Amino acid sequence: MLNIFDWLRRCESGAELLATLRYFAKPPKSAAAELAMGAPLSALAGPCRRCLLYERNGQEEYCRFCAAILDRARRLTRTSRISVVVWGLVNQIPQQVRGMDGSSSPLLMGSHVHEGNQFLTMMYRRKLKTWLQDVLLYHGAEIRGLLQIFPTVGLRGRLSMGEVLCYASHYAPRQPADRFTAQFYSSSFQLLKPRMRDRHGLLTFEVAEFLSLLEMAEVFRARLYPAEQRQLHELLELDDAKEEQFYWGRFLGQLNQEAKDMLVAWRIRQWPKPRIKLLYELIEYAALPNTD
Repeated sequence: MLNIFDWLRRCESGAELLATLRYFAKPPKSAAAELAMGAPLSALAGPCRRCLLYERNGQEEYCRFCAAILDRARRLTRTSRISVVVWGLVNQIPQQVRGMDGSSSPLLMGSHVHEGNQFLTMMYRRKLKTWLQDVLLYHGAEIRGLLQIFPTVGLRGRLSMGEVLCYASHYAPRQPADRFTAQFYSSSFQLLKPRMRDRHGLLTFEVAEFLSLLEMAEVFRARLYPAEQRQLHELLELDDAKEEQFYWGRFLGQLNQEAKDMLVAWRIRQWPKPRIKLLYELIEYAALPNTD
């Protein structure tokens, strides 16, 4: 029999991953019955087309479990696109993953505790800062380990969601470290070559430091309109210093005073290019006050 983690690694998309997490939280009786092994693959018969293990359900192409997961996943596609996955290896499972009653945190869309000190969670990406704050508030003094944070993938991507989980579990250390750190991937494909991101200082942070970066992204998103954010990005990418100086004055002239003060106080023109790249990546995870 396959365990929960085996089923999670068979997910093709983020929607299937979320559907599987929710299924095991409250499994429906119709799909929770014992599954029988499928027939050997042949021209006329074979096992379930998705898991390639259990028997098909009547004339359908899938077993009862896979059919239930795919049915749920169709309704979760949009939700998965704005969600984020956290794979954690810690010295103790935070209460914000599993409460004392065994239920998931209200901030989470789904969670699974794996082998005692590892866990997988999914949440809306703009809830990430709030969830991390709660973890630090309740466990900041004693929790140690690594959180790998990455987005979901689509159904027809070159990399399946299950493969992403395998890479995340492969790169995680065998034992929790003596610090509480986070590794942030703006794209799931970056898990294939994490050293390239690490080389530019965009991968590993202390969790408290990563929270500060998320807070900066929230302030940035709140003070600048999307069009102004794009104009600023184009301006900061200029290689000609004289050209940048010319357009910088014109750009500041169209901003309100709060936005001007923010950019001047941050000295954003002196930031290295990787730090600017990280700020714009984190905008997707920044919630606007009283709106998101």
